[in-house]
Amino acid sequence: MEYRMLGKDGIKVSVVTFGAWAIGGWLWGGTDQKAAVSAIRKGFDLGITSVDTAPAYGFGLSEKIVGEAIRGKRDRFQILTKFGLRWDLKKGEFFFNTEDAQGKQVQMYKHSGGKSVAEECERSLKLLGTDYIDLYQIHWPDSTTPIEETMEAVRRLVEQGKVRAAGVCNYSVEQTEEARKTIDLLSNQVPFSMVNRDIEKDVVPYCIDHGLGILAYSPLQRGLLAGKIKPGHTFGPGDHRPTTPFFEEKNMVKTLAFLDDLRPIAEGHGATLAQLVINWTIRRPGITAALVGARNPAQVEENAGAASLALSAVEIERIDRLLGELRLDL
Repeated sequence: MEYRMLGKDGIKVSVVTFGAWAIGGWLWGGTDQKAAVSAIRKGFDLGITSVDTAPAYGFGLSEKIVGEAIRGKRDRFQILTKFGLRWDLKKGEFFFNTEDAQGKQVQMYKHSGGKSVAEECERSLKLLGTDYIDLYQIHWPDSTTPIEETMEAVRRLVEQGKVRAAGVCNYSVEQTEEARKTIDLLSNQVPFSMVNRDIEKDVVPYCIDHGLGILAYSPLQRGLLAGKIKPGHTFGPGDHRPTTPFFEEKNMVKTLAFLDDLRPIAEGHGATLAQLVINWTIRRPGITAALVGARNPAQVEENAGAASLALSAVEIERIDRLLGELRLDL
């Protein structure tokens, strides 16, 4: 496994980081907690020492699972979690309607007021079973709270030793610049995949110029780029993926044809399509690590194997050429 520094002198993370959204079950059709714990521990054995979670992932369940998995090895993991999404109080910027773990209708709000940040931190520390968080990230921008107020609250948590470092998620260049006036940031966590490369226009150049790391989430585009989900696939109840444009049949057909063109490259390395896609992602300029989800040990073993793939310049050129020809209707 390869490890890279977030920021100029920050936290070293594994280039393949365990993304813990799916194991929370929320919007992923449920979860198998025992398999999830085993997946995180298997990942650790393979060098995946960094885990990214959030309170909203299963309404605390993901953090609880992570806490169980790291018990006894806390100092050997890098725990990345978040704040700023509240379903337990109606305050801040309305995000969307959803269902909790019991199927009850709830409303999700973006809220990152100072008091709320402190409350969420205490809750996360308890669920994770730890007394500090390595990287504390605002989950989404909150238009109802000044960025300065939010970042000042995180700065106090750093001073108290409850948080080692701060990061942001889904922040624009302008929002990141504003946040950096109050606190030193290590990273921005943003969506990035072969079929979703919008951040290359401005976020990537900004982060490179200012020494910020980029944590790329959804590098497999919610599993689509693994090449195993075909048109007509039956998703479990509560799975959000069928509602996204990438999973519309016309886009799936185009994406699968593109993946068929990539398959010989993967096979030439004795690798799966998913491993090829993850490796391409972590080799892109500015990308520090790819956050990749896994529900069981077999999936995490496949993910970990992506880090050691060595694509040639000719292969990368062919991949980029094929990407340039891919046109999705998004």
